[in-house]
Amino acid sequence: MARPAEPVAPAARPVSPALLALLPLGFLAVFFAWPVLAIVGRGFADGGVAEALGEAETWRLAGFTVAQAAASTAVAVLAGMPVAFLLARVRLPGTALVRTLLLVPFVLPTVVVGLAFRALLPEGGVASIVLANAFFNVAVVARTVGGLWAHLDRRLEDSARSLGASRWRAFRTTTLPALAPAVTAAAAVVFLFCATSFGVVLMLGGARYRTLETEIYLRTVQYLDLPGAAALSLVQLAAVIAALVLGAVARRKREGAIRLRAATDTARRPERGEWWVVGAALAVLALLLVPIIGLLVRSVSTETGFSLAGYRALGGRGQDEVLAVSGWDAALNSLRTATDATVLAMIVGVLAAVVLVALRRTPGRLAQGMGEVMDAALMLPLGVSAVTVGFGYLITLNLLPGDLRTSPLLVPFAQALVIIPLIVRMVLPVLRSVDERQRQAAATLGAGRLRVWREIDLPLTARSLVAAAGFGYVVALGEFGATSFLARPDAPTLPVTIAGLIGRPGELNSQMAYAACALLMLVTVVVVTVIDRLRSGQSSVGEF
Repeated sequence: MARPAEPVAPAARPVSPALLALLPLGFLAVFFAWPVLAIVGRGFADGGVAEALGEAETWRLAGFTVAQAAASTAVAVLAGMPVAFLLARVRLPGTALVRTLLLVPFVLPTVVVGLAFRALLPEGGVASIVLANAFFNVAVVARTVGGLWAHLDRRLEDSARSLGASRWRAFRTTTLPALAPAVTAAAAVVFLFCATSFGVVLMLGGARYRTLETEIYLRTVQYLDLPGAAALSLVQLAAVIAALVLGAVARRKREGAIRLRAATDTARRPERGEWWVVGAALAVLALLLVPIIGLLVRSVSTETGFSLAGYRALGGRGQDEVLAVSGWDAALNSLRTATDATVLAMIVGVLAAVVLVALRRTPGRLAQGMGEVMDAALMLPLGVSAVTVGFGYLITLNLLPGDLRTSPLLVPFAQALVIIPLIVRMVLPVLRSVDERQRQAAATLGAGRLRVWREIDLPLTARSLVAAAGFGYVVALGEFGATSFLARPDAPTLPVTIAGLIGRPGELNSQMAYAACALLMLVTVVVVTVIDRLRSGQSSVGEF
């Protein structure tokens, strides 16, 4: 008699997405929403928010913030489009190197870029602010637009050309409309970054040119004007939400466009009429190198010639002992803080991405709506003043057990808020690309949810996870806004130390600042190179 078949254990019931969402949303509520609302609430309680909103100065600052962000976005889009073409449609030696180097400006610390443009344009002003912000964000445009451009079928444009359309008309009537969602999404993200730029405006704008972000800093730190800071935060938050809504709409359109097109290789050698676009792209890349080279030269330049005195001085506390710790101690503080922030952000960000994927695959408008709201909420920390969050920490976190205000984890918490959205944007498209049938097959064979993740999702997303961790690490390493407000005097990070050195007299202090910038830049280049090698085998169609 044949033995009866043993029953297959039922698949473990999947954990509800709503339950999984408790950790990322809880973290966001405690370490972002609560501090921000506390500052805004205190501003209203003290009175004067309505008065501050009615002041002409408030709207002058808002107007300048929007104007410089719009100008920076326009420059970044115009500069990024030729580079996007180069990455998507051109097969030439060195394209992989271009893709790697393009990421470096985006993740350079703001204080480094501020010093680089200060060395090139000592007078500062609006032009330097616009150029520096555009310098940061050319990569966002190039890689976001290029990711979609690489998946567009060239035959439609070729058909238009065969019917007599000029190269420009064929591009304008066929390719550009298809790219519009990616261009819009990239422009919305760039505008968001430029509108909330802190370090660049603080270093290049001086007292004359101020944005909402720098004014919030001044009113909070120097004047303790909470009503005024709260009013400016509300104006800034409204602009951020508008940019996020526009970006989300464009992102959905882009994802829809991607699903309709095959992921074929469209790169080839440029035709005769395309070489000028390639030349424009190479010119943009050369211009991106100018501030970097200028900073390196400045780090070894003194009044008497070239010298490595600034690098040697990093072992001390600067001229006249202006620092509380040595430059190397500050560098170690940066490494430790960035490590803690990255670990925390990976836990929260990856779990948030898993939840967003689960909500998207859950039928019903309620789940879809929850996913969209959660996605937008995770992006909000990018657009709210880091000073508002930092000052909110100081008036709220003492109510938690252990009084986190004195904890060494205070700065990592603030830095994690900044890099969580970037991690989500990098991991989410890869998770969405995993074939759901593989998960269902594993679950049918009795695998629980955790084992499905370990056996299916993790191997397919491992490289993306490592790349996201590295990307978040270099961003945390150079974070300046919140860190400048929260770092203890005896435990500064390297960007905070650089800013302190620049504000002190003495040639040696200036040399130390530029030498420290060069070291931060070197670390950034190394990490970015590793990241891009890890991601080279994956599609670049997803979020930047």
